[in-house]
Amino acid sequence: MRKIIFLFTLLTTQLFAQENTFLNPILPGGFPDPSICRVGNDFYMVNSSFEYYPGLPIHKSKDLVNWELVGYGLQRKEQCSGQVNIVDVQSDGGIHAPTIRYHDGTFYIITTNVYYNLEKQQTDFVNFIIAAKNIEGPWSDPHVLDGAPGIDPDIFFDDGKVWYAGTHSPDKPNFPGEGEIWLQEIDTKSWKLTGERSYLWRGACGGVWAEGPHIYKKDNRYYLMLAEGGTSFNHAMMIAVSDSIRGPFISNDRNPILTTRNLSYDNWVVSTGHADLIELEDGRWFMVALGVRGDEDRSSNMGRETHLIPVKWEREPFEWKKEKYEWPVCAPLTGKVERFNPLPFANKPQYRNDAFCDNFDSKKLDLEWNFRRVPKEGTYSLTDNVGNMRLYAKPDMIKERGSCSLMGFRQKESEFEYSVRMLFSPKTDESEAGISLFQKDNNYFTFTVIRRNGQSIIQLKLAEPGKTPEILEEKKLDEYRGEIVLKVESKGHQYHFIFSLDNGETFSAFATTKSNYLLSKGYTGAYLGIYCTGNGKQSKEYSDFDWVNYKGYTRLTK
Repeated sequence: MRKIIFLFTLLTTQLFAQENTFLNPILPGGFPDPSICRVGNDFYMVNSSFEYYPGLPIHKSKDLVNWELVGYGLQRKEQCSGQVNIVDVQSDGGIHAPTIRYHDGTFYIITTNVYYNLEKQQTDFVNFIIAAKNIEGPWSDPHVLDGAPGIDPDIFFDDGKVWYAGTHSPDKPNFPGEGEIWLQEIDTKSWKLTGERSYLWRGACGGVWAEGPHIYKKDNRYYLMLAEGGTSFNHAMMIAVSDSIRGPFISNDRNPILTTRNLSYDNWVVSTGHADLIELEDGRWFMVALGVRGDEDRSSNMGRETHLIPVKWEREPFEWKKEKYEWPVCAPLTGKVERFNPLPFANKPQYRNDAFCDNFDSKKLDLEWNFRRVPKEGTYSLTDNVGNMRLYAKPDMIKERGSCSLMGFRQKESEFEYSVRMLFSPKTDESEAGISLFQKDNNYFTFTVIRRNGQSIIQLKLAEPGKTPEILEEKKLDEYRGEIVLKVESKGHQYHFIFSLDNGETFSAFATTKSNYLLSKGYTGAYLGIYCTGNGKQSKEYSDFDWVNYKGYTRLTK
């Protein structure tokens, strides 16, 4: 049966290869805050990961439209404790807005860990750098930069010096939420900030939440690009120029250079921003930026995804200006992120693989799998029953700042099919296992088998922010013999929960709900996963998952 499922996935994987055209987003699923660099003909991209582990997902591409997940910057548990704490980090905390750069044979990622300290009742912003010779790792332990306030740092190499560009709230803000970009040199031998600190720019359109700075050098001028307006509908990209890296920076009169604030809230993608620029070997430029698809209620379960936008540099045409600056123009034909776009490389079409199948036959966990925070020892095993993922029914349940036997991969399309074959024969009451569709610790579905009063019960539970988790449907499984296939079909703005007790030969309908319960209201996107818990009880129970199978359906029109 396992081989049949795998072949079925290969045969039904939806491939998108329209001649001379690619489809946005280029990284579907919750991959926000993209940063990109180029080494020769290869492109590398990193994204925010917030409270998820492993952290800092890294993709590789040769054509800007087909991307392979090749590793993580935070891939070892010892990297994720101490000052860089994602062991018990709060929701929407953790790893924010990284920058990736390559210099003299080494990759660098600079980023922020945001951790709310319950004891001190304060939020700690820890900015740090990791480095690696190979993009797949091993990556170094974090080099924490003391005395670096704010979030979203940039690292910039220029004429033998290494610069840190970060954000902070100025001493005397003109209004709440005003941000300012500051600059200081980094000593990479001691990993300390050194020399004079300069204050560069507060943004172009009010300066509300000026963040995500990146510095570029073109034709001996320095360009400072930043995000402004927050990550919702007013998100926008601004840019300024200077003859000196320490400023003063002159704002582009045509700011913002990318936004959807001038478009309908019902545009196919909204909230575009938090971008990075890349120059190709042939001199062309592109931008990667986040955006939110408007699939459900002007939002989506996937949250903020990565999009690709062509960029053209144009010099100001005004005869009356003594100094005519050159500025990047995003999507020069339309000025907005388009669903369909000309391929960057005409002979390299885009192939969208919207399927994921894991038979758990490998000794290593597939890179697609993530945990909410660093998992505890003994949470799972790929060797205790070879060919299966074993999750242990620890007492821990899904809760804020907690870790439990829950793992998942990113939902990449609004419409999909997700199924799991599970072997689960508990002897302890309240032992529970099955699948979970989750957005946050207070926003999830669980579709599980639970033992109660000596009986096996199938149940669907929904947790919504501000509400007590509610059992939507439950039913006794008198015919249950320890094996079940659980399946969710998302179509027509509804979730259909079904199950099979004969290894997928026949399915029984169980419950139907709306599909907008897991809309991304925070920084991350929804995950599809597997779950096991003792619901507060100590036990030796476990569940074995034989395979998981996911197939997404790309909506070519809204």
